Amino acid sequence: MGDRRLIENYYTDYYNLIDILCKLTNNYRLLIGGAGEINQITLAHKKDVKKALKRVRVVGDMIDDILSILEKTEVSYFDYCRIKADVVKEKLEFEYVKSEVEALVALNEEKKV
Repeated sequence: MGDRRLIENYYTDYYNLIDILCKLTNNYRLLIGGAGEINQITLAHKKDVKKALKRVRVVGDMIDDILSILEKTEVSYFDYCRIKADVVKEKLEFEYVKSEVEALVALNEEKKV
């Protein structure tokens, strides 16, 4: 069971990276929009636009780092999923699946009554 816990932790870390990536991507889009708005304001100073673009670059660099990490880690996780699916497929017995499906159908029918 130690291996399973390791993979579950690995998946949790992977999912957290994806969550962070989504949040950073949203921030990146907002920062770009904000920089564009500042640039359109007639009274805006050039230094304000440059500062806004610098923030965009910082967030963009963070996004690039996370994408790089995800690219390195996804191979291992996908290999795990592929191997697990092969083992399950090999070990799975038709009668076990059939009885499980029948039990679920019976449970659903009881809930309807």
